[in-house]
Amino acid sequence: MASIKAVLFNWVMKATFKSKPIHLMDPEVLRARTDELAPKKPPAGVMQDIADGPVKGEWHRAENAEPGRTVLYLHGGGYVFGSPKSHRAFTYALAKEARAEIFSLDYRMAPEHPFPAAVDDAVAAYEWLLREGREPHKMIVGGDSAGGGLTLALLLSIKARGLPMPAGALLLSPWTDLAMTGASLDENEKSDAMFKKVYIVEGAKRYLAGADPNAPLASPLYGDLAGLPPMLIFASEDEVLRDDSTRLQEKLRAAGVTSELLLEKKLIHVWPIFPGRFPEAMKSIREAADFIDKRTRLEIAA
Repeated sequence: MASIKAVLFNWVMKATFKSKPIHLMDPEVLRARTDELAPKKPPAGVMQDIADGPVKGEWHRAENAEPGRTVLYLHGGGYVFGSPKSHRAFTYALAKEARAEIFSLDYRMAPEHPFPAAVDDAVAAYEWLLREGREPHKMIVGGDSAGGGLTLALLLSIKARGLPMPAGALLLSPWTDLAMTGASLDENEKSDAMFKKVYIVEGAKRYLAGADPNAPLASPLYGDLAGLPPMLIFASEDEVLRDDSTRLQEKLRAAGVTSELLLEKKLIHVWPIFPGRFPEAMKSIREAADFIDKRTRLEIAA
């Protein structure tokens, strides 16, 4: 059973976020409003640096980070809004709990930069981290919602290029099917506290700009998942994107990929990105941190 704070937060999101036609809103307005929610400074024990070179983003570093432990994080927002700034509360908390250095990528977004611009930027960031001396067996890649789908597209691209795989992947309610074939899009439209089906359908059109929704780098659910690293997946039973995670889990296991799906009840889409709002968020962040710790320690020990 969800906590009272989680239930109240769901109600607030339904009354505010879900009530607005976000698929019709100007992207610049969406971006500004989500960035307004960001913490003004990192918490004690976390340092922040802005990267404004060939690869743009933000470093969020735990002061007690394990040497070399790196997370490449790809924010969500339907490939249209969101930023390293909007997701600071989560990446600050995860960096601290996982004793890691997190690079939160500021990738190009639609509609100005449609598919595959975000994939190209994610690949460029991973290659940059490798050139900077970050060892893949000490790296985790991860993302939420669209950023979760982008994480999988990155892994497929890493495999296609013959690059070394990271130690694992962290996915929060990943958007894996832009062809919109999941039954939960209809089944959970009322129970989802954030989205209506039309938001997802129209959001996909903004990103794809006419590209094939079944292309594996757009919809990783249709890619060859064999050879990908171990994954930890979070999803809510009540969200419209539930089946993007449950079907992913089935296909990962069929492909021989080690994966764990933590399917929770009565929680909001990508709930771990809201630390401090309700206890389930920090619980999931600790679970994610434990996954990061075990995967990187296992590879280091090997």
